[in-house]
Amino acid sequence: MVCILVAFIFGVIVTSAPANFSLTIVAIPQGTSAPEVVRILTDAHVIKHPSLLRFALRVSGASNSVQAGAYRFSKPQNVLTVAYRLIMGDYDLPTVRITFPEGITIREATGFVAGAFPLISATAFQKAAGPYEGYLFPDTYFFSPGADAESIVETMRANFNTKITSLASDLAASGRSLSDIVIMASLVEKEARSIPHKRTVAGILYNRLALGMPLQVDAVFGYIYGRDTYSPSFDDLKVDSPYNTYIHTGLPPGPIDNPGLDSLEAVLHPTKTNYLYYLTGIDGFMHYATTYAGHQANQKKYLR
Repeated sequence: MVCILVAFIFGVIVTSAPANFSLTIVAIPQGTSAPEVVRILTDAHVIKHPSLLRFALRVSGASNSVQAGAYRFSKPQNVLTVAYRLIMGDYDLPTVRITFPEGITIREATGFVAGAFPLISATAFQKAAGPYEGYLFPDTYFFSPGADAESIVETMRANFNTKITSLASDLAASGRSLSDIVIMASLVEKEARSIPHKRTVAGILYNRLALGMPLQVDAVFGYIYGRDTYSPSFDDLKVDSPYNTYIHTGLPPGPIDNPGLDSLEAVLHPTKTNYLYYLTGIDGFMHYATTYAGHQANQKKYLR
């Protein structure tokens, strides 16, 4: 009889929830210890008996394996259910949708991630993504609410690898390295919008490379200075940076953004012309020239 009574009392305690419970979303940062997780949930009025949750996590061997992320508690839940959710990463939240547009930089992507995942710091994402500028494929993604910087970067890299695999035969036929293709695609991504113009601009940049001409891509200055607009001033053209394609010949040392599939395909299938110059006029159209004199004429006609 005593055993039954004890079991009944224990059951009531385990299954009881705080009287002042209300719907809440609780954030568990990456690396949070089990005792700290218990404190967070207690302060949020999710659990009534913190010692029981600590015990449940300890006996389940999950003291060091609580899943980080944002948890939604829409109704009172007993200690065992809460412990199970923490162990399994049952967030009760929809997946997080982020669309990274073509040509986005890591700097810009950091803002997208921070807006969707308040627990992921800018520093953490930039550290995880830093070595992979150009190789984080721009696309729409659906992430778990418990995603961290490393898992987001790995998902984007895996998508890039999938896309590149689909272009493997074209890449081999081009005779160019993957890094050169990605760098060139990142330039084309910023310089042209439509597929035909991307292919024409890619052909022009290859023509310049073949002649040993500076590429003179204005978009590099947005990357150099970390800004969204990139109309260079006269002083910008002289800045001492390996990415300055006005004072250095050849490709810059790395991509200046993360190009989309259209730009990657464009540099693998450039349009062959005799053009060496291009500009986008105030009319919104691109205009080409084979000589500098012709380019100057286009500047007078379409930029004024």
